[in-house]
Amino acid sequence: MNKTLFALSALIAAPAAAQVMAPAEYVKTAGASDLYERQSSQIVLQSTQDPKVRQFAQAMIADHARSTAQVKSAAARSRVATPPPALMPVQAELIAQLRAESGPARDATYVAQQKASHNQALNVQKAYAMDGTAPALKAVATAIVPVVQAHVDMLKSM
Repeated sequence: MNKTLFALSALIAAPAAAQVMAPAEYVKTAGASDLYERQSSQIVLQSTQDPKVRQFAQAMIADHARSTAQVKSAAARSRVATPPPALMPVQAELIAQLRAESGPARDATYVAQQKASHNQALNVQKAYAMDGTAPALKAVATAIVPVVQAHVDMLKSM
């Protein structure tokens, strides 16, 4: 496992509900996650020849654009500022790693990254759905959990 995926795995291993995430932190984290999913999927679509990877990447772009819109809307209803999403440092490293790969190696890296990032996203969404303090954001997190779980399930067959 390379050091970037190891760092992402370490984030996943940290207890998601160790501390209740503030609404602004949830919005920032969800936005970064969605941005990473869209960018990494756009990169892999430039080169993949694998129909399963292509179909998954296209679904990620659509689903994560939708969840970003849902979180932004709920944040507005909750009066939580929504700065433009920005990648976290580990996500920027993952994007750089993906750009450096090509062909089947890029596909394999993408799938490995997706497995790790979706597990992290699932932890974040479940934790906020359970313990979030902004009702509109909590409702959105609750609605997002089954979508992310479906992505995790799809990745199991890749």
